[in-house]
Amino acid sequence: MKRRTVLSGAAFGAAALTLAAPALAQNKRVLKLVGTFPRGFPGLGQAAENIAKQVTAATDGALTVEYFGGGELVPPYGVNDAVSTGAAEMGHTSPYFAAGKIKASMYYTNMPYGLSAGELAGWIRYGGGQELWDEAYGPFNLKPFWAGSSMAQAGGWFKKPINSLDDMQGLKMRIAGLGGAIMQKIGVSSVNLPTGEIFPALQSGVVDGAEFVGPWNDKALGLAKVAPHYYMPAPHETGAGLECIVRKDVWEEFTPAQKVIVESVISAVADETTSAFAYNNVVALQQLIAEGVTPSVFPDDVVDALGKASVEVMEAYPDGDEMSEKIHGPYVEYLKQAVFCGKLLEGQMYADRARAWGI
Repeated sequence: MKRRTVLSGAAFGAAALTLAAPALAQNKRVLKLVGTFPRGFPGLGQAAENIAKQVTAATDGALTVEYFGGGELVPPYGVNDAVSTGAAEMGHTSPYFAAGKIKASMYYTNMPYGLSAGELAGWIRYGGGQELWDEAYGPFNLKPFWAGSSMAQAGGWFKKPINSLDDMQGLKMRIAGLGGAIMQKIGVSSVNLPTGEIFPALQSGVVDGAEFVGPWNDKALGLAKVAPHYYMPAPHETGAGLECIVRKDVWEEFTPAQKVIVESVISAVADETTSAFAYNNVVALQQLIAEGVTPSVFPDDVVDALGKASVEVMEAYPDGDEMSEKIHGPYVEYLKQAVFCGKLLEGQMYADRARAWGI
């Protein structure tokens, strides 16, 4: 571990690290961190392992964090349950994998045509999102932290070209989050599969198309080998968030110095993860093109249908759930402001930049 890696995260003084270690060393504690994604998987599995290594190093082993990749100790989609019930003390995952029990968690990964990565991080840190997140997770004995983003995601890989909305009818697709509900509204049946099951399902014809993350992770799975038609972007993950969770009773037992270190490490890794995806998606897309992939955007009638379905799914989502209702109002209010600002600022900048460079 490079010491400067930890220091590059959210601010905490060198004094905290220097003074905390002797005191923490008197009460060494071993913590299990379970992840959703495979050990060593680009960006995602790597981030979880980095948190474990950096917390251990920053506390001189007073908090020794043992990392377990997806499926090694608990099922990939069982991270929140494992931490909540005491099978592990920490977890790294995407919040929406817990939406079956914590409906409000969906807001912290992404909502359809929702916040970008930077907008979501800003709302969590400065717009009251963290306080609402704590309130939503508290009853499940969880303390959540934003752990970065995989950025805007791709729409998916298909075995046949999508030339119109008619071509989507009757397809079966692997897609996560609210993407499934959106696709069902436009005539596509959906299934959510863990990382390791996506390629064989697409290869064998169990599904006709698959959405995973974006160029970097999609290339790592080799999806282009079995479905050559690549469409962008995804309507349901405009800046998908990740989380690191700590069991709440464990968090409350940490000393003030330990809390500063753990939170700062998570924040540092969040920034590393987000920048890694920003860079590597660009590089991987060019590599995919060199291998013969032709990335495309969805046809206009598909985009229109996805937009209509997305708004309907978004508006209906709270469905009487108390915390979702409480979060929905401030989230949507900020989202609409962000859409207006983004249309004039970043969105227009991207269009102008492409025009200037003739791309």
